[in-house]
Amino acid sequence: MTRCLLLALALCLAGTLAFAAPAQAPQVPVKGVVTMLDLGAKSCIPCKMMAPILVELEKDYRGKAAVVFIDVREDNDAARKFGIRAIPTQIFFNRAGQEVSRHEGFMDKKTASDTLNKLLAK
Repeated sequence: MTRCLLLALALCLAGTLAFAAPAQAPQVPVKGVVTMLDLGAKSCIPCKMMAPILVELEKDYRGKAAVVFIDVREDNDAARKFGIRAIPTQIFFNRAGQEVSRHEGFMDKKTASDTLNKLLAK
């Protein structure tokens, strides 16, 4: 029960994270910035597990990298645009906007941070 409440709280506090709705989908990758794009769905269990991680990453990397979440059940075009086969899928882009890494499934915070740090170091 406590875990569910923490997850709900994390989702509520995610206001600073770019949780995109179809009408206001952000430009991805974010121009000139290292970008982590997470494509998933708010109703998917592994995606729900990642929600608090994305909130933490957005906070940790604010001003250094963009962390963007797009719900592909609400934005089918994003799923097609990025060639999504499974959710969640994380795509990392360098500052030039080139895709440099892709992962399907749950990604822990350390792995995501390590990938972002490598891109920021370049």
